[in-house]
Amino acid sequence: MARVRYGARTEAEIAASREARSRLPDIWSTGVTAVWESDPDAVAAVLPPPLKPAGRPLVRASISKVDLPGYPLGAGSVSVAAVHDGHEGWYPLVMPMTHERALTGGREVFGEPKKLGEVSVEREGLVVRARLVRHGIAFVEIRGAVDGPLPLPEPVTKLDFYFKFLPAVDGEGFDSGPVLIHCTRHEKVRGLERITGDVVLRESMYDPVADLPVRRLIGLTIGEKTSDQQGRAVERVSADALLPYVHQRYDDPQQIHDGPPEGSVR
Repeated sequence: MARVRYGARTEAEIAASREARSRLPDIWSTGVTAVWESDPDAVAAVLPPPLKPAGRPLVRASISKVDLPGYPLGAGSVSVAAVHDGHEGWYPLVMPMTHERALTGGREVFGEPKKLGEVSVEREGLVVRARLVRHGIAFVEIRGAVDGPLPLPEPVTKLDFYFKFLPAVDGEGFDSGPVLIHCTRHEKVRGLERITGDVVLRESMYDPVADLPVRRLIGLTIGEKTSDQQGRAVERVSADALLPYVHQRYDDPQQIHDGPPEGSVR
């Protein structure tokens, strides 16, 4: 009988796949990053417990293109500065990806809030334009001109916070207790330039980052970087406390839980 492709993989095949992942070369991306100071009450309002606001109400938008061989990828995120148990990091609200392959692994393994979308980074001479688009709305657009190189930063370790959860099959709460994930990234930069420009946040009912206004632009850059990442489940969190924030993950209003149901998992 010919092999049934949906059948179980052999131990050797699983081991070979694991070994191939461990030997991936550095993958470099070209990306635009904007950091701004926003309304402190708005930043605090989007943070599920036990995350707390950082010392400054910062928001970061990252828009990148990755020239993978035969698989060009656009990847973006909008995150707010946060603190957990003394650790400073970033809490992403939305992470648009241009391909399902990048989306599913991040959501299922790390709990990343990834969604399919359009991500573009364009440069013509000194003019730069980067956009995050979903449902036909460019809800984040960065526009400007390169005005000079910046010193290359030393390799740095960055921390992101995610919530990994599985909505219950009956639509009431979760099937198991949600988990807070610490995702550590080791980042290297090989090119960095300053941009003079602005950040435009457009109204979108699906991606309402316009609620985090640009009060003061802190930095605007374009550069080439590579990073790896390792995730760690650090603690189980209260389902009742997380449930009011679950709508951040979805577009369909039918998937929004309006409040903690009786008997939800804690």
